[in-house]
Amino acid sequence: MSGPAWERGLEVRTAAETHALAAALGALLQTGDLLVLTGELGAGKTTFTQGLGEGLGVRAGIISPTFVLVRIHPNLPGGPRPGGPDLVHVDAYRLESAAEIDDIDLENTMDSAVTVVEWGRGRVEHLSDSRLEVELHRPRGGAAGTGTAGIGAAGMPAAADPAGAPRAAADPGVLDFDTDDDDEPRTVVIRGFGPRWAEAPALPGLEPVPATAALPATEPVNTNETVPETTSQTPERNS
Repeated sequence: MSGPAWERGLEVRTAAETHALAAALGALLQTGDLLVLTGELGAGKTTFTQGLGEGLGVRAGIISPTFVLVRIHPNLPGGPRPGGPDLVHVDAYRLESAAEIDDIDLENTMDSAVTVVEWGRGRVEHLSDSRLEVELHRPRGGAAGTGTAGIGAAGMPAAADPAGAPRAAADPGVLDFDTDDDDEPRTVVIRGFGPRWAEAPALPGLEPVPATAALPATEPVNTNETVPETTSQTPERNS
């Protein structure tokens, strides 16, 4: 398997910044795009997906699809991208192989959607010759870095409070953060694979990741997670 065409990273300081970065990326995504999200519990994977949904202009209310494996969020005709792709949000934590991914039939929705797969590394690469891999890491005891305080929900500069400290420009009514998320600083690394992502997207704050500082390419293992037993199912799409 060939390596990434490029690798970019930055530090975000708040859940709002995570959301805003993803919204800026979501505005650039197209039908057929595949994203693979990696990160330990509470790293912000669902918050990141919520931001993608805002940038794509799909129906709000994105939550983790842990109990149903797949959720489909349709494009809103009255949203910022009418006629754009739907969002298919997948949690592959319980799936152990590419064959099990095939059983949930994602290929049938890729022609009309952007597909985002949490815990998808090593399971979904066969679905497309191009993909983005997004890693979110929660440093322990680290100080806030440069962050993305200047990024608004559409990739525009954020406003500042009276004391001069930047704040996220996204409407608080739109933000619906992962319940495990908080404002601890996080490192976000994005890697591009395949012809669709031969060049890195123009996102404010993303910088090349030095080879010596590159984050591990292996999937984190959640040894402390207790996963409730449930029956996996794929819900019908809501029109």
